Amino acid sequence: MSSGPVDDVRTATPALTEEPARRTRRRRDEHTAGPLTYVVLGLTALLFLFPFYYSLVAGSHSPSDLYDGTPPLLPGPQLFENMRLALEQADLFAALGRSLVVALAVTATTIFFCTLAGFAFAKARFRGRNALFGITVATLTIPPTLSIIPLYVVMTRLGLVNNLLSVILPGAVTAFGVFFMRQFISQALPDELIEAARMDGASMNRTVFSIVFPLARPGMAVLGILAFMTAWNDFLWPFIVVRQSPTIQVAVAGIGAGYTPDISVILAGTVIATIPLLVVTAIFGRQIVGGITAGAVKG
Repeated sequence: MSSGPVDDVRTATPALTEEPARRTRRRRDEHTAGPLTYVVLGLTALLFLFPFYYSLVAGSHSPSDLYDGTPPLLPGPQLFENMRLALEQADLFAALGRSLVVALAVTATTIFFCTLAGFAFAKARFRGRNALFGITVATLTIPPTLSIIPLYVVMTRLGLVNNLLSVILPGAVTAFGVFFMRQFISQALPDELIEAARMDGASMNRTVFSIVFPLARPGMAVLGILAFMTAWNDFLWPFIVVRQSPTIQVAVAGIGAGYTPDISVILAGTVIATIPLLVVTAIFGRQIVGGITAGAVKG
């Protein structure tokens, strides 16, 4: 005796369960990288790593090895000797300490102030918001070199020349940081959370520190890494304003000063100056991709 509808349901059940499985496999295949992708990524990585590698190679040889015959492509035995000479010609350890203070201070202030400004432009409602944001973005089109003379005059009148504050204060907040955090918070922070916090009686400070900062943490991590690298690599402004207490980039530029600079010693000093950046990138490198993509897709 046939059960009628029951048999039809049993017959249709495999088809219903196979269709989601096929969609899952198709979605997995769409996001699986092929061999060509890995080849392109590998070549790109080698292209970007080669300048640092050759600095390491050149810093481990003598100048005669670099100029006589074919340039070497493998590290030599004089790296630590050249590093020792670089440390003798410039106080790189003190310069590293000053650069670390500047980079950490600029990173902390940039994260804090740019997140606050980005939240205000993204979620707050006040008169002239769009005009102020437009002016902020427009400042990105101004070359930084145009502000050097007026900025130096300001620092002179404040008595901050040859003081690390003259390097920290101009980088305490950036237009790019405000723009970046505004875009990130606009996507990552739903308006309903802010409205719920207001209905619960939370003050603006409580909303910022309990809701905005935790949700904006991925974007803050990305901005912090970029701010740290920018402050660490900055050369022109510290070269002008802190000549007596140089940062690491200014100190490295003073190695081998003379008519015949020793390229090997200079590049060995460059390797010393690059090591902290490699450490930061190795520790926090994943935060860049994770932070950029965290607010890019809405659930």
